[in-house]
Amino acid sequence: MKYLTFALAKGRLAKKSMELFEQIGITCEEMKDEHSRKLIFVNEELKYRFFLAKAPDVPTYVEYGAADIGIVGRDTILEEGRQLYEVLDLGFGRCRMCVAGPEAARELLQHHELIRVATKYPNIAKDYFYNRKHQTVEIIKLNGSIELAPIVGLSEVIVDIVETGSTLRENGLQVLEEVCPLSARMVVNQVSMKMEYERISKIIADLKKITAQ
Repeated sequence: MKYLTFALAKGRLAKKSMELFEQIGITCEEMKDEHSRKLIFVNEELKYRFFLAKAPDVPTYVEYGAADIGIVGRDTILEEGRQLYEVLDLGFGRCRMCVAGPEAARELLQHHELIRVATKYPNIAKDYFYNRKHQTVEIIKLNGSIELAPIVGLSEVIVDIVETGSTLRENGLQVLEEVCPLSARMVVNQVSMKMEYERISKIIADLKKITAQ
């Protein structure tokens, strides 16, 4: 039996994923050692391998077959646009991708004016404005503190992840439009789905039972 390999997005997502896996009997004691310098963790008995990766890399590992299964946020899946199967909404890490800005920008959105949009997610922003709203915009990619962009006049609005909205409010910004809901998802390599159909389908079915509760 060959190993099934899991790529998990580092941090909170990986921790929550392993808690979920434990509930369906998928365990990995090696991963519990927080001081471990290992890159790949193995459960020899069940033939599972796990590794942690930066979120944007998880879909890449899965598309190219370096991992059979990946756990990552839907924002990353949409932004990376990789060839893979998105098979399950795991129900944690819920938040929203939104267009946000000062109240004054609401009219610019309604009148489809040419505006500048700052975001960490240029592909999601492009798809939303061009394909869904049919509004021509100039998209500016930033890597951090997206809320700063409208405050200093770099852009009229931003496209970003919103959990509670408190950071926006503290900076005089608000949600103007919702792009899509987000949460942690399970993705599967297209070839692995065929070759390891029974094992992967069982994992999906078992997870479905506990996430539906």
